[in-house]
Amino acid sequence: MHICFFFFPFRYGLSSVAFCQKINLRLILVSGKTKEFLFSPNDSAADIAKHVYDNWPMDWEEEQVSSPNILRLIYQGRFLHGNVTLGALKLPFGKTTVMHLVARETLPEPNSQGQRNREKTGESNCCVIL
Repeated sequence: MHICFFFFPFRYGLSSVAFCQKINLRLILVSGKTKEFLFSPNDSAADIAKHVYDNWPMDWEEEQVSSPNILRLIYQGRFLHGNVTLGALKLPFGKTTVMHLVARETLPEPNSQGQRNREKTGESNCCVIL
């Protein structure tokens, strides 16, 4: 059973019960601008991108994108695929979770991060046959 105690959910026009069942996301743009949104644990990264696109904040006007399909979420340094839900990430109810929101046509390849780290450390996967 999950119990929440809050004093501020009414500013969002929600009852405390409804607020307890929502995840508060603070989205940060590359420019550093932030905005908070409430989502359900069943919402996917694609759902979030669509919602943000459809409700684009007025103070983000300079960063407006042409389509929700290019909006990508980054959580703990990793790009989220569109079908990943907030519930699958086990994000806490009633606390603010921070994610970055970027405009990018495609997601990087899964191993590209590992390859970049090997390049920085000087590691190599090649061998020499004599």
